[in-house]
Amino acid sequence: MQLGLLVVVVFLSSMDLTGSSKVVKGKRQRRISTELSQGCARGCDLCSEFNGCLRCSPKLFILLERNDIRQIGICLPSCPLGYFGLRNTDMNKCIKCKIENCESCFSRNFCTKCKEGLYLHKGRCYITCPEGYAAANGTMECSSPAQCEMSEWGPWGPCSKKRKLCGFKKGNEDRTRRILQAPSGDVSLCPPTTEVRRCTVQKNQCPEGEQSWGGLTIPPHTL
Repeated sequence: MQLGLLVVVVFLSSMDLTGSSKVVKGKRQRRISTELSQGCARGCDLCSEFNGCLRCSPKLFILLERNDIRQIGICLPSCPLGYFGLRNTDMNKCIKCKIENCESCFSRNFCTKCKEGLYLHKGRCYITCPEGYAAANGTMECSSPAQCEMSEWGPWGPCSKKRKLCGFKKGNEDRTRRILQAPSGDVSLCPPTTEVRRCTVQKNQCPEGEQSWGGLTIPPHTL
């Protein structure tokens, strides 16, 4: 009688262990199916209940947004402001611009558009254009040289030295041009309007009674 009772107890115990095993296994399966859900958002091939999308469709970019201590992945056709798109064979990603005050960038360290009120120069953002540079007409992009409209150079003037046209062998001659249009009316941003070069003439004596006129000495009979 005792032997039969012992057999029954052992049999019931084995059934409890089997049932509890199934329950644990069932809970694990439910957790896995929740973690890698099949009900992903549109454009997402693989997702997680806690981390959003893990893998986007081939043509889309994945953007990781911070939510407290978690990162939530979303799929986008193009990256938002402050990010640039990086395509590779594994997965396309949105990478954050690392340039201060940059609104959009071409790469991590090259800005293509600054925040409002700032000037763009060689992939960086400035309060004003660097020295020697000026903003192009109607834009916030600094260009060099300054966008000035200049006239053609005039002819070279006579060779002179210390305001004299005679009595020397080596002197200087110059030519000039005019500023037709300056950016924002600031002529200081434009290139020089005068050019000087050395010149050589056959040395001759100045005629007696030569007078000065307009900064140059000229014979009196021409006055």
